[in-house]
Amino acid sequence: MKKKKMFFYILMFLPLLINLLALPFLPEKIPAHYDFNNEVTRWGSKYESLLYPIATIFMGIFLLAMAKYVKKTEENGKNNENVLIITGIVLLMYFNGMNLFSLYTSFHKIENLSSVDINMYQLMFGILGFGMLIMGNVMPKLRMNSLIGLRTPWSLKDETTWKKSQRFGGISFIISGIIIILISIFTTDFTCLIWCSVTLGVTTVIAVIYTYCISGKLPTT
Repeated sequence: MKKKKMFFYILMFLPLLINLLALPFLPEKIPAHYDFNNEVTRWGSKYESLLYPIATIFMGIFLLAMAKYVKKTEENGKNNENVLIITGIVLLMYFNGMNLFSLYTSFHKIENLSSVDINMYQLMFGILGFGMLIMGNVMPKLRMNSLIGLRTPWSLKDETTWKKSQRFGGISFIISGIIIILISIFTTDFTCLIWCSVTLGVTTVIAVIYTYCISGKLPTT
């Protein structure tokens, strides 16, 4: 757990360190917003590059507070705290990746993202898919709680239903993560966004229906 928390803190503050070091070398005006056509719609001050690091730190603080809360509510062991820290690491990896992409586009004053070798949506969903693989492996270890996991009115019915729901949720995350990684490899831009969003939506619906079925509301096969 100590090593995981150390890695968590590194990911939490690394963007701030990188951006502060990069700040003197950035142009005074940087791309601040892109539209769906990947074209710049607003230019901003280079100090806006610090927004990602600040958001990353606030996200880290929030996740640490949640981890502390679930630790207090868990009667035996630290499974839920461990899973939440791993979840935090995945989210912070996402923020770190997007921060580096933002720095690259800022330093080169990219006016159209289509000219960049690494597509933003491919990077974004590629990291997400990888994170889902990690989360899929740790979800079955979750104990019943009020914050994290595949939580529905039916999965919270009893301990057995909860365990089956988290196991199914873990498998769903792994399968969806693989699909999303493949989509991010073979598609770009808006097509990547649509297909990955559809995959996430379908996964969520199937997982919720499964918890409903095993709770006894509907027969299972």
